[in-house]
Amino acid sequence: MNTIFIVLPILTLLMFDLGLSLRLEDFGRVVRQPRPIVVALFGQLVLLPLIALGLAWCFKLSPVFFIGLVLIACCPGGSSSNVFSKLAGGDVALSVTLTALSSFITLFTIPFIMSWTTEMVGEGVGITLPVGNLIKQNLVLMLLPVVLGIGMNYAWPKGAAKTDKVLGKLAFPLLLTLITIFYIQHQRTILDNIELLGLCVTDLILVAVSCSALLSRLVKNSPQQRRTVVIEVGMQNAAQAIAVASSPLIFASDEMAIPAILYSLMMNIVLLIYVGAVRWNSIRGDRAHR
Repeated sequence: MNTIFIVLPILTLLMFDLGLSLRLEDFGRVVRQPRPIVVALFGQLVLLPLIALGLAWCFKLSPVFFIGLVLIACCPGGSSSNVFSKLAGGDVALSVTLTALSSFITLFTIPFIMSWTTEMVGEGVGITLPVGNLIKQNLVLMLLPVVLGIGMNYAWPKGAAKTDKVLGKLAFPLLLTLITIFYIQHQRTILDNIELLGLCVTDLILVAVSCSALLSRLVKNSPQQRRTVVIEVGMQNAAQAIAVASSPLIFASDEMAIPAILYSLMMNIVLLIYVGAVRWNSIRGDRAHR
């Protein structure tokens, strides 16, 4: 089974669901809450790719895994980040806005960063990036579904709300199904590299969320905003990274998608631990004030 025929519909549904939860007024939050938005976007769009580049070099990853690691770091926020923000007592509306903004901005940043990365480490071993195909695929799979979702939200708000509830519940099971199928198909390659890549992607998540938490504290974001920033920076759209890596129009490499698969697993583990720690501290604080 070719995973590309699974990941493309999943990615499209996830982006459509994001559009269903958006209204154009949400983007006004950029003016009303500039500090958490600037910190989160800086952490996700600048820090995360830079950290990935540094770790890929330090771990001496092969060109395919090097490019795959940078690719997942370049992707926008994951669609489940608003659920994690809600569980952590964060700012859910801010989370939705950040996911939408990063999804739009990365339409321009991914081609630039990945083109530079591929030229640096890939061309010597025959890996090239058809930038035009990358842009076209992202426009069709990322931008168009979001626009359609926003349009449905305005034209048929009740129907959009019902559809959002259904798709919201399907998002994580669908992604888990994709990861399971991918693991079964590439079990040997994953197991052969899991020690090196597992440590690398875990370091990437931990360093990125630590830096974003520190920056968020330095600019004096509220506790709710800090939690949201940490989750947004740590949670990446693994489905998009897999779609770019495995697409026959772009890299056509399932092996390149392995860092995204491992990142998806580790980001959920790390962020669930983070949410658990936040909730535990909140419970202890409530008991102390009684």
